[in-house]
Amino acid sequence: MKICVLGLEGAAPEIIFADEQLANLRRLMDLGVYGRLQSIIPPAGIPAWMCMSTSQDPGSLGLYGFRNRSDHSCDKPAYDKLAIADSASIKAPAVWDQLAGKKSILVGVPLNCPPLQVNGISVGCFLAPEGVNVAFTYPPELKVKITELVGEYPADVKGLRARPKDQLKEEIFNMSRKQWEVGRWLLSEQDWDYFHFVDIGLDRMHQGFWSCFDPMHPRFEPDNPYKNAIPEYYRRLDEQIGSVLELLDDQTIVLVISAYGAQRLDGALAVNEWLIREGLLVLDEYPQTPTPFEKLNVNWSKTKAWGKGGCCAQVFFNVRGREPQGVIPAAEYDQFQDEMKVRLEALPGEDGQPLNSQVFKPGKIYRNLRNVAPDLIAFFGGLHWRAIDAVGHGKIHVQENDGGCNPSPHGMFVLTAPNCPLSGEYEGAHLLDMAPTLLALAGYAVPDAMQGRSLVAGMEKKSSRGGPGGESERIVHDRLAGLGYV
Repeated sequence: MKICVLGLEGAAPEIIFADEQLANLRRLMDLGVYGRLQSIIPPAGIPAWMCMSTSQDPGSLGLYGFRNRSDHSCDKPAYDKLAIADSASIKAPAVWDQLAGKKSILVGVPLNCPPLQVNGISVGCFLAPEGVNVAFTYPPELKVKITELVGEYPADVKGLRARPKDQLKEEIFNMSRKQWEVGRWLLSEQDWDYFHFVDIGLDRMHQGFWSCFDPMHPRFEPDNPYKNAIPEYYRRLDEQIGSVLELLDDQTIVLVISAYGAQRLDGALAVNEWLIREGLLVLDEYPQTPTPFEKLNVNWSKTKAWGKGGCCAQVFFNVRGREPQGVIPAAEYDQFQDEMKVRLEALPGEDGQPLNSQVFKPGKIYRNLRNVAPDLIAFFGGLHWRAIDAVGHGKIHVQENDGGCNPSPHGMFVLTAPNCPLSGEYEGAHLLDMAPTLLALAGYAVPDAMQGRSLVAGMEKKSSRGGPGGESERIVHDRLAGLGYV
């Protein structure tokens, strides 16, 4: 069978499963199986989409975020060994590599930059550089046809946080329109057995307009003119999905999926500011203005730990015999790691109350640790607080909130296939289960190396025809009602 995967970057299950105006998605839910989807740690586009496609956790891929330490050196500047992830970073075979001799089409799938040389066609993701001479497709000559079809092909929107909202909304909608038009053309005019498309525009709408949509957001203003911008985009996506379904026959496996969800962002926690206050990070000179970590004068001979920001914090230790100027004796590593985990989890919010953060040891949550893993990963305040690594704010809690959102640990999936024994709502699915499930439904062997398991391998009992009255749907409906959305 053919496989069609439609990725919606950051789609919130609370919206997808409760908005009855999403008619095409409701039709797929009625025909197949759907549910919340546990994401990986960290729940971010890089590495989540490649984790989904390979059924490997981030540690096994050696991909812990958009930027990763290349080795254990701590030269000056301290982060000169950070490498930006690209498609060459992925060594594990993806689901499209398992389809022996079959044709694949990839459009906008992170981390498809430079474009993967698949048996078929690939169009680069949001990381594709700009420029008339830049090749963002494989084969390269496909770029000419795409330009003829839609004009300049936008892989992403630029200046997301600096753009006036009217202009930003228009540009995101326009980008999405062009990308879906290219996707439909490839579906209808090119040979394919596996099709994988990811709409990045939804994440950009979340980042630009979540504070306009969510009454719980600290910057929400009632009756603001953009409160319906996000619902409008979801409904436009539903129309795009419907236009794709018209191109497919009833023997095609269809998966609509988000690799993680979205939720409000309350603020940022300056992890290195906290480490300085705790005497764990020592500077030769404290900056007068907020300064990126790589530009700080770190005294490595006295520093025990430092952090990297993002949707969550990655914390690294300065270990003797591992880093050039290591301070922590290797024999004390486990004890120090345990102590740091407790201290990070105890960090309070601005009001002095616990943030209820989660801190993870990579060696405990990943099956393998390849390349240079962080020593700890911290989710602050249930991911309602992001982490920043800059120093110079003079405080730990920073309201540099841009009005956007942060990932939530649950995405969603809707799956239909003529031979799928599951129906209704499914509980307990994991992102790593998706590739094995697709392969099993399409009649391919599931490689032993895949870490997820097929949902259709003896798991029918977990699916129930709950309908709108089902427990999980009531939960998401109640949360959506709290957002003022239903």
